[in-house]
Amino acid sequence: MADNKDATFVVHVNKCENESWQGQITWADRDEKINFRSALELINIMDAALDSEE
Repeated sequence: MADNKDATFVVHVNKCENESWQGQITWADRDEKINFRSALELINIMDAALDSEE
């Protein structure tokens, strides 16, 4: 079973275009900001951030 990991993200959606979100995600624990171009990319960024905490 996978370990539970905690992280705080602040998501700022700038616009919704082509049926998806575009904006910026801030990883609050590290004060790191990353732009995203789709909801799928947003999820992938959060997933990768949690994987990198190991």
